[in-house]
Amino acid sequence: MGRGKIEIKKIENTTNRQVTYSKRRTGIMKKANELTVLCDAEVSLIMFSSTGKLSEYCSPSTDTKRIVDRYEKVSGINLWSAQYEKMHRTLNHLKEINSNLRKEIRNRIGEDLDGLDINELRGLEQNLDETLKIVRQRKYHVISTQTETYKKKLKNSYEAHKGLLREMEMNDEQPIYGFANDDPNYENVIAVTNGGDHVYEYRVQPSQPNLHRMGYDSHDLRLA
Repeated sequence: MGRGKIEIKKIENTTNRQVTYSKRRTGIMKKANELTVLCDAEVSLIMFSSTGKLSEYCSPSTDTKRIVDRYEKVSGINLWSAQYEKMHRTLNHLKEINSNLRKEIRNRIGEDLDGLDINELRGLEQNLDETLKIVRQRKYHVISTQTETYKKKLKNSYEAHKGLLREMEMNDEQPIYGFANDDPNYENVIAVTNGGDHVYEYRVQPSQPNLHRMGYDSHDLRLA
């Protein structure tokens, strides 16, 4: 029993349409390859799916560009003339823009002013004044930002300096102790000090026998 005839129309279901495209694409690629092998034909096949995916086949003995060139020669149709003219117009437009920009740059640095009339010179002067104003505003902003940064750094340095001074004052207020003998010259005090004002001296009494053996003579314990 043969298959029923399929009506040729667009498949509305997206999934079914994609499946059908994939199957028929494989079949037409196979037929193109068979034509190349069996008939020694030069075949170029280009396809785009509804999603824009490219699929192509070209006979191994040629390439797509050579096929297109042969088509243009045989049919007398120039496929690239319209695109070439469009690209040529775009190139000329870009060249004109580039020339005008170069001329404007030369005018802004004081060159090629001979060809300008009074209105063009006034417009150039106004543009330069506006540009100078913008540059000055930017300069003042940068200076202000740098000044604020330096002020913050100076404040931090000042706070660190104050902290170090407070720490030194606290260290100077702590009493420092040392041993001394009966010599009234207090400069002989053995003490660990950096010149602080609060230095205390211990004197050892002779009633302690252990200290006699250490070489101390008549001593007493006093707090000076």
